[in-house]
Amino acid sequence: MQGFVNREALAKTISSRKATFYSRSRSTLWTKGETSNNFINVHDIFVDCDHDSIIYLGKPDGPTCHTGSETCYYTSVTDLLDDQQAEENKLALTTLYSLESTISQRKAELAAPQNGKPSWTKRLLLDKNLLCSKIREEADELCRTLEANENKSRTASEMGDVLYHALVLLALKDVKTEDVLEVLRQRFSQSGIEEKKSRKSHS
Repeated sequence: MQGFVNREALAKTISSRKATFYSRSRSTLWTKGETSNNFINVHDIFVDCDHDSIIYLGKPDGPTCHTGSETCYYTSVTDLLDDQQAEENKLALTTLYSLESTISQRKAELAAPQNGKPSWTKRLLLDKNLLCSKIREEADELCRTLEANENKSRTASEMGDVLYHALVLLALKDVKTEDVLEVLRQRFSQSGIEEKKSRKSHS
């Protein structure tokens, strides 16, 4: 993976032996794995000849990429040019996992003292009644785009709202997106009738 490092991040990496970076968007240090537990245990650190690039050599506790991949560099340029559809599928998953990661970060931040007005995500995480109300509201608005024959962009927008609020609920229940995808993969391999029987047997 690749990340931005400042002096403080490097110092923390050296002292903790956990790969630590600096988030320019949030202006704060972050340790890889602080929300996922997929830490990178650093064994050695190298700098290049100009001292403007650093390599952490370490062993990860789990997937390095937030998409669940072993590395963030899993996309071949050749494959990208040859199969645009495959790349679009990867982009869709990456977007979903990125959103999940951001929500997990907001959940982790709830443990710290709150300054100012909480973000919308944090408000949802703190109020399950509000969250469930929003999920029902957004699902109804999604259905209305079909009933009212609204355009595709409106349907996509409402589906985006449904997915976002559903992912917040999953975070509260400690359910990963990958857990949901695994359920869907299992359902692909059996008929609808078999799948319904399986659900009844587990209830």
